[in-house]
Amino acid sequence: MAGGGSTRFGEDKARVIFDAQPMLSRSCDLVAAVTGAVRVVAPPGRYEDLGWPIVADRWPGEGPLGGILTALYTTLEEDPRCQWNLIVSCDMPFLTKEFLEFLTGIAQGSAARGVVPESAKGREPLCACWRTDSADELRAAFAEGMRRVNDALQHLHAEVLDEAHWKRFDSAGRLFWNMNTAAEYLAAQQIMEAERS
Repeated sequence: MAGGGSTRFGEDKARVIFDAQPMLSRSCDLVAAVTGAVRVVAPPGRYEDLGWPIVADRWPGEGPLGGILTALYTTLEEDPRCQWNLIVSCDMPFLTKEFLEFLTGIAQGSAARGVVPESAKGREPLCACWRTDSADELRAAFAEGMRRVNDALQHLHAEVLDEAHWKRFDSAGRLFWNMNTAAEYLAAQQIMEAERS
């Protein structure tokens, strides 16, 4: 997911360099290592130069729920046999392959419509697995005017992974940290550099 306006950040956070790569490319590499295939939901013309397949957001300006719906409907059209979508925001610098493998493994064995981690800040729907055929259920909530992803999750049977599930992948509590401001970006860079020294 790379459709946001980065208004609080001050520049396009999908393009900022983190760990020697644009954040979007870094996120795509991570997801590709787990799923084998990646699509970027974003406005057309914004990221084609980075080399990843772009799917135009069908509900531009309507927030991340529109982006999730775009992803699910695109999967239904391109590969209806695909049961799950791993949907990740492009601004999470401390996600790990190990955690995403764990998350997708839980989803593969789940009867739920979504598998979503829960941190101290609440549910983390932009690092979650969404069952592909839940698109119509979510679209109904969207059509009623719902735009908050966590509100829409209430319309689905979701399996929630609390700290007991994911803490072993992230003892520092940064797994779901996203960079909404330039200060958070700077802090993430400093943490990465400190961990390497």
